[in-house]
Amino acid sequence: MTVAAFMDLALYHPELGYYARAAQRSGRAGDFFTSVDVGPLFGELLEIQLAEMFRVLQASDSRLQVFDLVEAGAGNGRLSADILRAARANDRAFYDSIRLHLVEASPDARAAQTPTLGDAGERLASSGPGLPSSFDGVLIANELLDALPAHQVVMREDGLREVYVEAAGDRGGPERFALRAIEDAPSTPALGEYLARLGVELQPGWRVEINLRAVEWIRDAARRLRRGFIILIDYGHDARELYSASHSAGTLTTYSSHRSVGSESSASTPAWLRSPGEQDITAHVDFTSVRAAAEEEGLQTLGFLDQTYFLIGLVGDDWSAGDGSSAKAVAERSRALKTLVMPGGLGSTHKVMIFGKGVGAPALRGCSYRMRVT
Repeated sequence: MTVAAFMDLALYHPELGYYARAAQRSGRAGDFFTSVDVGPLFGELLEIQLAEMFRVLQASDSRLQVFDLVEAGAGNGRLSADILRAARANDRAFYDSIRLHLVEASPDARAAQTPTLGDAGERLASSGPGLPSSFDGVLIANELLDALPAHQVVMREDGLREVYVEAAGDRGGPERFALRAIEDAPSTPALGEYLARLGVELQPGWRVEINLRAVEWIRDAARRLRRGFIILIDYGHDARELYSASHSAGTLTTYSSHRSVGSESSASTPAWLRSPGEQDITAHVDFTSVRAAAEEEGLQTLGFLDQTYFLIGLVGDDWSAGDGSSAKAVAERSRALKTLVMPGGLGSTHKVMIFGKGVGAPALRGCSYRMRVT
């Protein structure tokens, strides 16, 4: 099978998949750390941007009563819970307009959403494995695209080859059964066409990932959005950097117990092939192809910048680290902000791409720093 097919099974198999078997995989007790794990501040800052987007939609339709908030890859709903609580505290009109849709593949995670939302669960309109058929408002996908199954290819002297997973060893017992990576002809001409469309010329020995699913996902999302915005937050690069000598070993990475292992191009059993279903597997996002597909479907790119600059734009000059009643609370809030925007950490590794549809070109607060990517 292709690496994409292997990733799909290892991550999303309904019984054995990594994400299917637990309601939450991140945090101190998990395998990796996300912006949501820093605390409620990430959601509180996002709420500022979402409320502004709500006003943008209201400005062109004063009768707007319902604002669809769709979170894809929502897990147990922690991010949406933080957003809703901030909206209820700071902007009741916005909160009352929200119709929440949580999109999550894992049944265990979906079962945990209602208790996670608590009393904010009154805004929950739907929870399921797929996007709503249509919606007006905002779709958020925080660290979703990097976890979509990707193909892996390698350039050889005689042309492009694809990496596959095959069973090896004695089939007489599972304890003697092994998986290994091999190379063969590409499974689909779409892989070569993808690179050609970008003008990418891989050198012999270069190994890269191609995420056809991410492009399909943004196309589908763009068609379902009637009017509003899409916010993508993920780690990745534009194609010029992703498909260059600096990433020529590939970006397929595993996470387990907060330890990451990157691509091992020379190994027949690379890290991502070991312990399927027991570890996270990700690959960096090609934002160039995602953007091109979105624009082909009628979306307008409104911003592409590091998470650092996106969040600083939301913080603004009037942000307060606390209400002044507790020095501990002030310190904790300041530390949380520093963690979210620190260059070299979440601030620069994570990029934010914002699209609009039917909203013109508003000067969004989160895009104050324009197209700024390090």
